[in-house]
Amino acid sequence: MILTDTHTHLYSEEFSADRDAMMQRAFDAGVTRLFVPSIDSEYTQQMYDLEAQYPDNVFLMMGLHPTYVKENYLEELAHVEAQLAKHKFYAVGEIGVDLYWDKTRLAEQQQAFKHQIQLAKKYRLPINIHCRDAFNETFEVLEDEKGTDLFGIFHCFTGDFEQAQKALSYNMKLGIGGVATFKNGKINQFLNQIPLEHIVLETDAPYLSPVPHRGKRNESAYIPLVAQKLSEIYGLPIEQIAAITTQNSKDIYGI
Repeated sequence: MILTDTHTHLYSEEFSADRDAMMQRAFDAGVTRLFVPSIDSEYTQQMYDLEAQYPDNVFLMMGLHPTYVKENYLEELAHVEAQLAKHKFYAVGEIGVDLYWDKTRLAEQQQAFKHQIQLAKKYRLPINIHCRDAFNETFEVLEDEKGTDLFGIFHCFTGDFEQAQKALSYNMKLGIGGVATFKNGKINQFLNQIPLEHIVLETDAPYLSPVPHRGKRNESAYIPLVAQKLSEIYGLPIEQIAAITTQNSKDIYGI
């Protein structure tokens, strides 16, 4: 059974003490395809080092995370452009809008999001969307950029059924992780109304651990817990959940 983690921050400082062991636990759990989003230029070299160490398992994205859209965001966007021009990436991400931490940079976040979508189109890459407390503001940009050349993953989807339908209308898959296992996660109430062909699995490690690890450090080895929850929601064997969601990730990332 091959499982895919479509969004995991393997370079996080939270793994610095046991990264190799953490990676081995993922492989032992059948999670052999790990897609790593970028947040800003500080982590680029660590991402490249991970890719060099695990060339058959680690696949990189490049992008500027919305909460890292600061005073120097134009320099950061230039860094994203420079990396895309010289290195192979499988998505532009994670990009989007986040109004949870800071509402004062909405215009800059939307500008950065739009610019990076256009870079994704230029390189014919999917996007990996981060959206927190900002569905309307995120959809506003997607509406401007919609088309057959816009596609990707709505990472850590936590919206309602109507928002899920809207996300799908922009050629997005829904990234489902630990939140699906939470009693108050809400998405499990309607997820079975979303065809499984639109779903991919993720951890967002080291964040958002699934039950029974909620509140502790997350890691890619916990993907089977998410797959098991989807098995219950969809009434399908976990092997089928693994096969379909992994194929969905291949359809998006091209590998």
